[in-house]
Formats: sequence, structure tokens, C-alpha cells
Amino acid sequence: MAAIGVVLFDMEGVLSRYDRDARVASLAAATGAAPDAVRHAIWDSGLEARADAGELTPEAYLQALGAMLGCEVARDVWLASRRASIAPNDAALALAACVARRCRIAVLTNNCALVTDHLDYLNPPVARLFGAQIYSSAAFGAIKPAAQTYLGCVARLGAQPAQTLFIDDSEANVTGALAAGLQARHFVDAGALAHDLGRLGLLDA
Repeated sequence: MAAIGVVLFDMEGVLSRYDRDARVASLAAATGAAPDAVRHAIWDSGLEARADAGELTPEAYLQALGAMLGCEVARDVWLASRRASIAPNDAALALAACVARRCRIAVLTNNCALVTDHLDYLNPPVARLFGAQIYSSAAFGAIKPAAQTYLGCVARLGAQPAQTLFIDDSEANVTGALAAGLQARHFVDAGALAHDLGRLGLLDA
């Protein structure tokens, strides 16, 4: 096993908790659309996946979402609903901060640029800890678990796949990272992650 030079974290589900219902409720209240219509427009229609894969610009995504909901969806309204869905996982963030004393850390998240461009507002603890080293799948033209997402991010970091450890709460995404040549661990909770990171020598003794 190659020495690890970069630890690459998923964001939602690892560094923060994601509440879809809170996002739906916020956007429904702001637009007057029914919650079921919001869910359909964002997920069932495939719109969110297309944006996360970089197929739509943020502006095109918001326009398409508004068209489905029958109203304009302003950027600040969308961001407020997205912020409502995010709750930082303090224990996981503390582990990432510890890892940063041993090697480089970065984030790779299945999201569009609307999220990563506004992370200071959406998820301040992650923005503070990771700084510029936060990457959306949209930047690489595919969503995890596609190999090009991991490899594009690793290349952007100037790292090697075999020396990059990827951590995600999705088993499919972990499997995709392994297939792309990265090392990977499935995130269950902060306690189990601490155990794994300790065994890899990535935490202070």
C-alpha cells in the first residue's frame, strides 16, 4: 500500500449531514410550490444530477428549476434552501483537522458550482478548514462513482491516485474510487473513521 499524501473527503454524509426534507420545505415555502413538486423538479426529473455532472451552468440550472416550479428561483432563494439542508459534523471535521497536520486534505463532492462557489455561506466550517481545496463533481464533467471524477480531482491536486485516500459514506462511491486506483474507506461514523485513520498513521499518537 502506497504512502498517503492526500486525504480526499466527501462533504455531505461525512463532513456534514444532509437533510433533503429541510431543503424541500425551505424551497417550497419560498416559492409557493408543493413539496412533492420540489422533490420531482430537483431529483426525480434528473435536473440535479445533470447540474452535478456539469451539464448545466448554474444559471441554466436555476432557470430550468424555475420553469418546472412555475416561478423564478433566485440564486439567494436556492442558496437559503440549500443552507437549510446542511449541518456540520463536528466530530468528522475535527478528524480532518487532525489529518491536516500529517498530510494534505481536500473535498470532492457531488454538487454543482453553486455549492462550492458559495460554501462560505452554505457550510462555513468546511470552507474555513479546506479553503480552496474543495472540488465539485461538475468541475470534472461527471458525478461519483465515475472514474473521471476521482482522477480529474487527483490530477487537479497534483497527486497520484495510489497515494490518495478517499472517504465517502456511499459504498458505491468508495467502490468507484478503488476502481480508479485510489485507496478508499467507507464512512460510517466518526469513531470508525478515527480507528481507520489511526491505523494508517494519519492521526497524532
